Amino acid sequence: MADITLQRVYDFHGPAQQHCYLTDRLWPRGISKERLQGVVWLKEVAPKTELRQWFHHHTDQWDAFTARYRQQLEVSEHWKGLLEIVQQGHSLTLLFGSKDVHHNQAVVLGEFLLEKLHKKLNA
Repeated sequence: MADITLQRVYDFHGPAQQHCYLTDRLWPRGISKERLQGVVWLKEVAPKTELRQWFHHHTDQWDAFTARYRQQLEVSEHWKGLLEIVQQGHSLTLLFGSKDVHHNQAVVLGEFLLEKLHKKLNA
């Protein structure tokens, strides 16, 4: 089975391997496009601006953020290409800018994709 790796974009040093994606809505400060050469920016899969701003001021409400972001993902099509990559057995790297490596959108997205993969495999 393929795996999903999460990595903070500020710790990332290219060149990017195949299937490496930036999952932030905003381009990370201080990071050049050249540094992320080969990384695909999937800003559409990131939490919408309102949710991102809300969580920035309510970081203690991780469960609420997770639920709201998962609702956004459920009505979106933008993550389906990532699921196809994982279904094909390829490894996937999700980059994020947050300082908190345990509480960010890439964590939620990775878990969401794994759940979708398990549902498809068990269907």
